[in-house]
Order: sequence, then structure tokens, then C-alpha cells
Amino acid sequence: MKTISKVIAAGITSILAVVNAEAQVTVKTNEMKTNYSHELEVVNQLSTQSAVVNMPVTKLLNAPGNEALKAFFFTPVKNKTALKGKKIAVIVADGFEEIELTGPVWYFKELGAEVEIVSPKFNPAPERYGLVFPEMSNTHVMAIQYLQPVGWIKFDRTADQIKVSDYDAVFIPGGAWNPDNLRYDKDVIKFIQDFNKSGKLIAAICHAPVVLASADILKGRKLTGYWNIQVDLKNAGGTILEQPVVTDGNIITSRHPIDVADFSRAVESWLIKK
Repeated sequence: MKTISKVIAAGITSILAVVNAEAQVTVKTNEMKTNYSHELEVVNQLSTQSAVVNMPVTKLLNAPGNEALKAFFFTPVKNKTALKGKKIAVIVADGFEEIELTGPVWYFKELGAEVEIVSPKFNPAPERYGLVFPEMSNTHVMAIQYLQPVGWIKFDRTADQIKVSDYDAVFIPGGAWNPDNLRYDKDVIKFIQDFNKSGKLIAAICHAPVVLASADILKGRKLTGYWNIQVDLKNAGGTILEQPVVTDGNIITSRHPIDVADFSRAVESWLIKK
């Protein structure tokens, strides 16, 4: 009987413990609802619905009117040594338009050039800004397709490690975020200014010419760029031409991903002539 009584007592104690635990959970849940309902309501109002707007390479190449652009990439390059011995730096930061980097880089390598990806030294924002960077930000930069982040590419060197004598040309891809990041970097701006003084080729596509504006090297130059920044280029002293690509001295500029083929061939032509 005593044994049975002990078992019954133990069972009752266990049931009471579970009930008590459930009651505590209920109380804590109610406290959370009381304490955080306002905060959650505010956060919901500060947040927007997730959606994707991008520009896949296949969509771009197959879009009506881009037949020549598609042929540029799918027609085998005949002269694999046209740019042999030339070394080109791609100056790039997070937020570059994918095809505006990968397209020219692919073409220049097909022509035999050596290409290095150069990025500003990683400099995370202050903690209070609330930005979270992945570990790979120390060695990679982020690609976008129009507005959507899509991938990462490893860079070879940082802007504080390079010098003018290292390269025959530099080019800057577009993407609205990338040039904005670059134009604030002192090492990048100093390098572009020194490179311009050397007379070597500086090429920029889409939004990238604003980096040249920040370097103050556009006065009296003919150029083009993405339509939204043309007023900035004009204010920097440039003369805007509505053309797929413009060459003026040692500066080549272009407007948009649809102009990548013309842009790449212009860089090729300039380097061959030199």
C-alpha cells in the first residue's frame, strides 16, 4: 500500500509540475505580448514586402533588339593573342552590375589580356548603422542584377596595394551602388587621378563615370553614361553625347549593359593602337 501511495503521490507531483510549467509559459507569453506588441507593430510598418527585380544574363541576351550583344558573346574570338602582354585592372566595390564586369573581363581574357580585380580595402560601417556583412566581404565583392544581389566575386588586390605602373588600362563597371562606394574611397580616387595623368586608358560604363567626376578629370571631355547620371557628368565639366560608347583621348565611357559589346571592343581597339 505504501508503495502504491508513493507512486500515486509521485504522479500527482509530476502532473502539478507540468501544469505549473505550462502556466509559467502562458504567463511569459502574455508578458511578451504585452511588452512587444507595440514594437512588433512598429517594425512591421518599417518593413516592406520582399520581392525580386533582376536582370538575368539569359534574359538580357535573348531580349528583342539584343541580337548583336548575344552574337558578341557566342561568336568564338578569333585572335586569342590580340591583347597578349596587356594588363587590365577592374576597379570595383559591392553593388556592381554583374554583366558589366563579367562581360568585358571574359572578352579581355579571351583576347589574351591579364585581368586583375581590385577593390577598396574592406572598411565595415560603424556598428550603430545596423549593417551586417558576411565574412566573405573581406575577400569578395557583391554582384547585382539591376537591383537584386546575385553573387560574389573574389578580388585579387586592394586599391591601397596598386600603382599606375602595374597596368596598361583600368575599367570600372557600373551598377548604382558600386560607383557610389568607389567615389568615397580615397585610394581609388587618387589612383584614378594618377592614372589619368599617365595618359593610360580609363574606361567606365553605365553609372561608373561618376567616379571620374569625383576624381575631377572630366572637364572639357566628351563622354556618355547612364541617363540618370548625365546631368552629374555635365556638371563635372563634360560634354554628353547620346551614343553607346564615346572615346575621348584616354577616356572611354558607355551607357548601359546593352552597350557592353561596343564598350569592350572600344577598349580592345584603344589598347591595340597603343
